[in-house]
Order: sequence, then C-alpha cells, then structure tokens
Amino acid sequence: MRTLILGGVRSGKSRMAEQLALASGQPVTYVATARADDDEMLRRVEQHRRRRPAGWDLIEAGDDLAVRLQEAAAPDRCLLIDCLTLWLTQLLCTEDEAHIEREREALIATLPTLPGTIIAVSNETGLGIVPLDALSRRFADEAGALHQRLAADLDRVVLTVAGLPHVLKGPVVNA
Repeated sequence: MRTLILGGVRSGKSRMAEQLALASGQPVTYVATARADDDEMLRRVEQHRRRRPAGWDLIEAGDDLAVRLQEAAAPDRCLLIDCLTLWLTQLLCTEDEAHIEREREALIATLPTLPGTIIAVSNETGLGIVPLDALSRRFADEAGALHQRLAADLDRVVLTVAGLPHVLKGPVVNA
C-alpha cells in the first residue's frame, strides 16, 4: 500500500501517518526531510522525535530522496516520509532548474514502484490565497503539480482536516 497524506499545517497529517505506520505491523523507517536551521524548526523536529517509537529507524534525507528511498525500501518494511513539501522547499532553494527537475522526476518515478508499505506526508497548499511573491507562488504551483502526479499513481490519498481523515482515493483508513 502506497499512501499520500495531505493536509494543512497542524492538520494531524503526521499523526495519521504515524498511526498508519504502527498499524502496518512492519518495522518502520522514518524518512525525515526537514532541515532544522532555526530554533522554531528545531522545536518542531524535537516534537516529532518524541512522538516516534524508539524502535523506528531514522533516515535524514536531503535532495536525493528517491535514492534514499530505494536504498531503504523492502517488502516487509514501512517507510514513512515526512514531509514532501519540506523536501520540495529545499530543492527550490537550490535554484538549479535541472537539479530540481531531475530529483522531482526521480521521486515521482520511484514512489509507486517501491516494495513494502509507503506513507508520504505533504502539506496541501492549494486551499489558501495566491501568495504575493514569486517564490511562494512557484512553491504552491510545484507542490500542487507534485501532489497531482503522485495522487494519480499511488494507491490511497487522504486529506486530513482537524485530525480527521477524508479518503479521496483508495481504501478507508484503519488507524
């Protein structure tokens, strides 16, 4: 099962992903994409760390997310990727168009083919106002396009609002 969990900031999407990972009954590898470059982000990362069971493995992935997922995936393993939009933000900050496209396309090609249980978390950005600055508009456009392409190829897509799952595609959530 390959699941994409979307939602706004503090919508409960990470908790939902963690519950699904636990419910899988498989060993879990948490794939973190955040960079803690400031105190606020350090606090967020620490909150996520405290919630994770001690037995979960951890991979801190950078731009090379697709490669790291290919290395870690196994038929009897659950990969929980948190979060695709943080990964996308880091890519957009490189300003290397060829690199951005190469890594994005690698992820889109890789996720549907991975063995085991895959749970990817991402921020839904298309529900708010159009951002004023060019980089923010580009981010929203890129995130929306990424989500649409992944949603077409993955088994289940869940929108999380106020901690409640709304299944947009695929089987119901039993977590």
